[in-house]
Amino acid sequence: MRRAGVLLHLSSLPSRGPIGDLGPSAREFLGWLNEAGLRTWQWLPLNPLGPGNSPYASPSALACEPALLSLEDLAADGLIDLPTMPLSEGEVDWELVDAWKRPLLDGAASALVKKAPKELRAWACTQDWARDWALYAALVEQLGGGWWDWPSPFAERDRDTLAAVEATPAFQRALALQFLLDRQLSALRAQADGLDVQLIGDLPIFVSGDGCDTWVDRHLFRLEPDGRPSVRAGVPPDYFSATGQLWGNPHYDWDAMADEDYRWWTQRMERVLGHVHRVRIDHFRGFQAAWAVPREAETAMEGVWVEGPGLALFRAMGISPERLIAEDLGIITPEVEALREGLGAPGMKVLQFAFGDDDMQHSFLPQMFEGSGWVAYTGTHDNETAAGWYAGTDEGCRHRLRVLCGSDGHQAAWDLVRLAWLSVARDAIAPLQDLQGLGNEARLNVPGLAAGNWAWRLRKPPDEALAHRVRELTWASGRLKH
Repeated sequence: MRRAGVLLHLSSLPSRGPIGDLGPSAREFLGWLNEAGLRTWQWLPLNPLGPGNSPYASPSALACEPALLSLEDLAADGLIDLPTMPLSEGEVDWELVDAWKRPLLDGAASALVKKAPKELRAWACTQDWARDWALYAALVEQLGGGWWDWPSPFAERDRDTLAAVEATPAFQRALALQFLLDRQLSALRAQADGLDVQLIGDLPIFVSGDGCDTWVDRHLFRLEPDGRPSVRAGVPPDYFSATGQLWGNPHYDWDAMADEDYRWWTQRMERVLGHVHRVRIDHFRGFQAAWAVPREAETAMEGVWVEGPGLALFRAMGISPERLIAEDLGIITPEVEALREGLGAPGMKVLQFAFGDDDMQHSFLPQMFEGSGWVAYTGTHDNETAAGWYAGTDEGCRHRLRVLCGSDGHQAAWDLVRLAWLSVARDAIAPLQDLQGLGNEARLNVPGLAAGNWAWRLRKPPDEALAHRVRELTWASGRLKH
């Protein structure tokens, strides 16, 4: 089956209020995808946001971000009185999220605790991760972030101390927010099922050093006695940075993970796939070997490759490879290729990276794909928009694109979309910004930049004219959803 779809995170929807959410605008966008004949909608990670509002630096691998909750739907459930909500001004207003929306969400959570305590307890009994997350969230509210610096009874998870925390309103609110997120996500997935639209999630390979995961399962990570990472994750110098990227996340103790038959990863994967149909595995090459940077290093250039678990991890999880997408970008060796091929999951072809070689032999060019087991992207959340890329790249790249497409470059973004759709790749996906031909003012993330990311939003829903144009191309490329 040939499919086409869109990459657009929930936070970028034109919902009422300061951030896109799981409510009416998400349901409306599913309807637009159906009108455009598209089969897939890809999101970024749903986990709680980390520093810089990044969904890739989360304090929890299992919890979801409360800011994505729909206030309209909470009001329909009788948990809040619907406030007058500001209209979208085109960007996520992170200050308003914290100052205005989160207090409303806490109010809804408190109302649920009073209104449906039995239902909440029954849900929590089926989600063994939820207690630990609620404890962690309550302690962050009380003591501040960074469990390394908490008083010993809290940092060392003293049983009596944590039992007292469970009695606090903050614990109950944190639990209720995750219950509400599961309910809204389940409702949206049910609508997607009815429209035959697949939701694609995203699973970051690493977690935050001072988050809930290391606090609960520190024996599964390479940590110093004080709980801080002994080595930090990152990547060597690459397309995005001349000195590499120093992410700072802790590395896993893969031997300890294997001793427990990778149960932590199995739970994590099952949790993600409870919300979506397929999942993109971020930084897939790290499962073959990951870049480990000494704790005291100032840049990622000082790191070394450390072997990962390989196929043993994926065999233990027992997930069908058809539900996975391997983000096999970066420094890809024959060993990484062998891992992906052994797993049987499709890899990624990003067309923006395809035009740098004058001989036109790059493996990301559509005519160079070997087989159909790929997902062709115009770009990802880390890239410039297609129009922004074309405007800023060198004339050689622009010329090669124009010759391949037989175009004059005035609609370069659409040229890349056509190449992706017409390729032999089983899946073709474009950020919505590329379907709309937007420039770099609509870029979502600049890797290595600590501030100013994750804020772009649609000013209004995509229109019928764009749906018609996309549907025509989707039909012509044999990807139409019937």
